[in-house]
Amino acid sequence: MTHYLDVILPIPLQKAFTYHITEAEADFITTGIRVAVPFGKSKIYTALAYKVHNKAPTAYEPKTIHQILDEKPIVTEKQLKHWEWIAEYYMCSLGEVLRAAMPNAFILESETVLSKNEGIDIADTSLKDDEFLIYDALQYQSSLKIEDVISILDRKRVLPVINSLVEKGVLQLQEELYEKYQPKLVRYVKLREEYRSENQLQELLADLNRAPKQRDVIMTLFAIETALHKPIKVSELVERSGASTAIVKALIDKEVLDEYYIQTDRTQYEGKEALRLELSTEQKQALKAIEDCFLEKSVTLLHGVTSSGKTEIYVKLIEAQLALGKQTLYLLPEIALTTQLVQRLQAYFGEKVAVFHSRYSGNERVEVWRNLLEKADKAQIVIGARSALLLPFSNLGLIIVDEEHEQSYKQFDPAPRYHARDAAIVLANYHKAKTLLGSATPSLESYFNASEGKYGLVELNIRYNNVLLPDIELIDLADKYKRKRMKGHFSDRLIEEMQEALDDGFQIILFQNRRGFSPIVECLTCGTSPQCPNCDVSLTYHQYRDQLRCHYCGYNTVMIKNCQACGNATMDTKGFGTEQIESEAKVLFPDANVARMDLDTTRGKFGFERLISKFEQRDIDILVGTQMLTKGLDFRFVKLVGIMNADNLLNFPDFRAHERSYQLMSQVSGRAGRTDIRGKVLIQTYNPHHKILQQVSTNAYKEMYMEQLNERYNYRYPPIFRLIRITLKHKDYNRVNMASDWFAKSLRQVFKTHVLGPEFPPVSRIRNRFIKNILVKIPPGQSLGKTKEAIAKIDSSFNAVKDFRAVRVIINVDNY
Repeated sequence: MTHYLDVILPIPLQKAFTYHITEAEADFITTGIRVAVPFGKSKIYTALAYKVHNKAPTAYEPKTIHQILDEKPIVTEKQLKHWEWIAEYYMCSLGEVLRAAMPNAFILESETVLSKNEGIDIADTSLKDDEFLIYDALQYQSSLKIEDVISILDRKRVLPVINSLVEKGVLQLQEELYEKYQPKLVRYVKLREEYRSENQLQELLADLNRAPKQRDVIMTLFAIETALHKPIKVSELVERSGASTAIVKALIDKEVLDEYYIQTDRTQYEGKEALRLELSTEQKQALKAIEDCFLEKSVTLLHGVTSSGKTEIYVKLIEAQLALGKQTLYLLPEIALTTQLVQRLQAYFGEKVAVFHSRYSGNERVEVWRNLLEKADKAQIVIGARSALLLPFSNLGLIIVDEEHEQSYKQFDPAPRYHARDAAIVLANYHKAKTLLGSATPSLESYFNASEGKYGLVELNIRYNNVLLPDIELIDLADKYKRKRMKGHFSDRLIEEMQEALDDGFQIILFQNRRGFSPIVECLTCGTSPQCPNCDVSLTYHQYRDQLRCHYCGYNTVMIKNCQACGNATMDTKGFGTEQIESEAKVLFPDANVARMDLDTTRGKFGFERLISKFEQRDIDILVGTQMLTKGLDFRFVKLVGIMNADNLLNFPDFRAHERSYQLMSQVSGRAGRTDIRGKVLIQTYNPHHKILQQVSTNAYKEMYMEQLNERYNYRYPPIFRLIRITLKHKDYNRVNMASDWFAKSLRQVFKTHVLGPEFPPVSRIRNRFIKNILVKIPPGQSLGKTKEAIAKIDSSFNAVKDFRAVRVIINVDNY
């Protein structure tokens, strides 16, 4: 009987691809094992074994697999089911989910290897200079890789030279797989067996009398072994004995010491035990209410005001899961939050906490993955951003989605464009686990589901220790400018409150949701503003690098002194970002330590950690930042929060602008006064009578919810209607217009009036691609599955039109 294997390749293919396998391979291969397979003309990919069967493919002749890479599956059955749901629901391929889920180190890649063709003699004179250099190198080495050729020729474009040598028959090419995961090996030493008896040790020490440093190393090693009874690292021995590694190496060479290596995880936690806070009466009531809700419903929303102690409730729920021997997944919207939270949870749960997010290296992520597969103690609690949802859990009991309203939970590019909150509820369902959504400002969708009885709802309206919510004051910028009471972008009222807070020894947070120094640079003579050559957007000025940068494509250029249109040296900045606020704060408060927290200052793995740690230790008095500051961070000595300009948030072309403005301002306000002294929040705005600002100042979440829900009913938006956004991109303006009109017309034949567009978004060209959006609204009674089927059919017909094939179509389901 002939055997075949369906595999999932880490590329966007709509179907699994089939390969021929032997009977022995069919007996050994199970779903979830990695196999290396040839695909295309010469590429080798790492694929995931999906299904063994006996049915030959009809459209192509199946190739044989290259090799089996695992002895046991590295993907679990429930995990694969979850991936299938994501691919089906969010209209993408299983290969794209695989690529997003698996650490890069697991997806082995092929690399072209060059070797000399032994069966041919060639005259050196027939080769060009570059070709001869490669030919000569192969006289001394059996093979070369592409990167070796790049270093030999000292240039990046080497393929023409290689192709020429292949055509002349000098070179042979082959694809070789290489393993990307490198285990971390730690070097240890021990005293050789023959020196372990007392007499031989005395003789050894006597022999080493002339080498006192070597003698000290042996004495230190013996003392540590006697006291600790554990393996001794070379680094620890060097540190304790005060010797150098050269002395330890000399003892190894003399065969006095044996060296050996132990494989270890890169992330080691040496957490100290923390004092557990006693739950307040309100927290105990909320905990009991959550447990009661979980008896009837699998999803519960915890609506707790900022600083009400939601994390302590989470800790109690995690403890209960650990007692049952179950795993917990703790999802956070931002990597910035993991730093503070990991320290807190490690203090409670020690080594049971594992961390998984994009700032971790591929090797570190592989170790978390393997610990979960092996059900190790090190991975009982997983904290991570949205990608942690795709890990191989085996015994999940609880998923906590903290700050569930955050839009960071939605993946926009590349595919899969999933929403981690919604996908978490489905994952919990597969494991028969519970999901707790927590937020001080829940999303309208979650609160609507809770109000309708689909989710449980628990309210926690009092801050821990009965601390008062901050006093929120609105400052009318129009009035302040009119009365000339502004210094830069600081009103007299804000400066007065900041000075008072600093005099009392407190810290300040200033929020401006725009990085850089100034979003627009303009010529005062002719009004021209430097634009990005790749995108329809003006360049942002970054003072610390004296650069103009595009925040969409990364293009940058040196700051221009003269206008490129009229030539006059009259360039001026308009608007302001975090850099400008930071420099103004330094001038206004020269004695205060001012720092900035945005994408520019937190690059690198420990960027967040360093800033947060400095702020916690009160090395920073004034912290200026973007929305990174708003998300659940807990700083004990912040008395004042200043929102520099609320109007940027409110006047945004999006149906969620008011909801998001309320959430952002409420969250940043919640950073103030988290201990026994009441905090103060000052919101600077040109429109202090705006309803959203009034609602923020009175903490009226339910009023905002009812008002926004009413608007969503009237204008047919979520949570009443569902949305699918279809985006078309191409470098040719006319082709995008033609293609989007064709697509929209086809959609209207099926969905009638529920199709909006096509329309250009506010930024209609990014990276030299023109963009047009079409919005499909799905009424409450309409089948989501059939709607997606109809869209998929139209997409398929669209791709069959020759003129449209080059137009990229992106389908975004639940475009929250």
